[in-house]
Amino acid sequence: MDKKTTARDITSQLWAMANELRGNMDASEFRNYILGFMFYRYLSENQEKYLVEQDVLDVAPTESVNEAYRQEAAGDDLDDYRQDIANALGYAIDPEYTWATIHEKVDQEAIRPSDYQDMFDLFNQNAAINPSASNDFRGVFADVNLGNTRLGSDTTSRARALNGIVKLVDQFDYDDAEGHDIIGDVYEYLIAEFAGNSGKKAGEFYTPHEVSKVLAKLVTLTAPDQGQFTVYDPTMGSGSLLLTVENQLLHGDQQGRVHFHGQELNTTTYNLARMNLMMHGVSYQNMDLKNADTLESDWPDGEVNGVDRPRSFDAVVANPPYSAKWDNNDKKLKDPRFKGYGKLAPKSKADYAFVLHSLYHLGAEGTMAIVLPHGVLFRGAAEGKIRQAIIENNYLDAVIGMPASLFYSTSIPTVVLVFKKNRTTKDVLFIDASKCFAKGKKQNKLRDEDIDLIIKTYQDRQDVDKLAHVASFEEIKENDFNLNIPRYVDTFEEEDPVDLVAVSQELGDINRDIEQSEADLLAMINDLAVTDDSKEIIASAKQLLGGKHE
Repeated sequence: MDKKTTARDITSQLWAMANELRGNMDASEFRNYILGFMFYRYLSENQEKYLVEQDVLDVAPTESVNEAYRQEAAGDDLDDYRQDIANALGYAIDPEYTWATIHEKVDQEAIRPSDYQDMFDLFNQNAAINPSASNDFRGVFADVNLGNTRLGSDTTSRARALNGIVKLVDQFDYDDAEGHDIIGDVYEYLIAEFAGNSGKKAGEFYTPHEVSKVLAKLVTLTAPDQGQFTVYDPTMGSGSLLLTVENQLLHGDQQGRVHFHGQELNTTTYNLARMNLMMHGVSYQNMDLKNADTLESDWPDGEVNGVDRPRSFDAVVANPPYSAKWDNNDKKLKDPRFKGYGKLAPKSKADYAFVLHSLYHLGAEGTMAIVLPHGVLFRGAAEGKIRQAIIENNYLDAVIGMPASLFYSTSIPTVVLVFKKNRTTKDVLFIDASKCFAKGKKQNKLRDEDIDLIIKTYQDRQDVDKLAHVASFEEIKENDFNLNIPRYVDTFEEEDPVDLVAVSQELGDINRDIEQSEADLLAMINDLAVTDDSKEIIASAKQLLGGKHE
């Protein structure tokens, strides 16, 4: 493979070949195999790199790293190597099951059907060696279903299909033109490709990158230049939104400055997020991810001077499931996340439950950006009460209306709400960005100029005709705390005024032209040779013209 290929090039080729390989298997199902094996290769090669760079192995010039590891770790030394590697990396892969060994067996047609199961079982076992990393690595390959009959009707045919995946994943060098490792970018692009072919299921695990960029820019505008930065996503999906925040904040520098926190209900998606972050070079020590129901299992509190305090973060970003059902039993009114707002979000619409959960964990100097359906702006009853309380507490900073059809899972237009706890004014900025997009075949796309316009308008915080309005608290109160954007941003385009005199004159000219045409037609008819038949035709024509030209 040409070293100058880009992440997009590799992704396109991988995607095309994967489509041939998966046969009749659904794209969302086949995703787990391609991405799982890519991650295993990444971990194995990352381990090799560690063994060489830290001088754990003595590798002869003509010897492969894998062969040196196999020889030195033979016998009683293997436990020592496992411990050393796990202490440093959080996981350990035995010589018999490194990616190089597995690929070698596949090439030599020496692999047994059971080798794949043994490979993942041993990885899971070794993941328990380092207790502080166990939660980050155990079960990460649980969704690679080796017994899936859609891979093949028997053990041998399934092993043959897995061999094909190994060969596919192995044939690419994941380096860009400068030799930088771009496997994380390839992984991210593949997630997007699988999302685009998963229909409504895509909304469960992927936020389009352009939308992620808007949220990431909003929450990092006032971030300090130095020091640790914590970011939390309560419905993290595949973790792409978290990574976009890091990229926006660091621009590739200060690796390790960002500490990631996330929670995800779907176990398969949770595993995807763990892989995604680590494939982008995030150390297990810099991520704290949990597989749980965010609204039922709150993020653990932190301890300050021996007293429990809510765990708060410098930035909170979220794209929760829209209008999801949740258990809003009376006990939730005593939950500190929802207490003090008078009402609970309706059972059939958890949107404000996610808002309040996220607000609870937002730090005093931080910024929160969350994507929601437009209904949260104007729905009444309990939601109206919660919305009013949030505004009266002066937490709402901006309301940004987004274009329709940006997401894989829905075509509805969405809104980005921005919150802060350290606001010094009580106004709210409204931005109508619903027309800021380029139309696509399946989805609309935010262009760079659209994103830049949204962010600049947010920063300027001024009235802009047809685009933005800074509404005072009194103005919002007069609207009964209804935040529907057209109440604040007038995007109505008036039609040009009609000149009635000119129209009347034009109609007169048209009538005169019609009369002249009719007169000319009758003159031509009168010039015809007169016969009995022609007399009858002439009489009929004159009758049709209303006798105006008798």
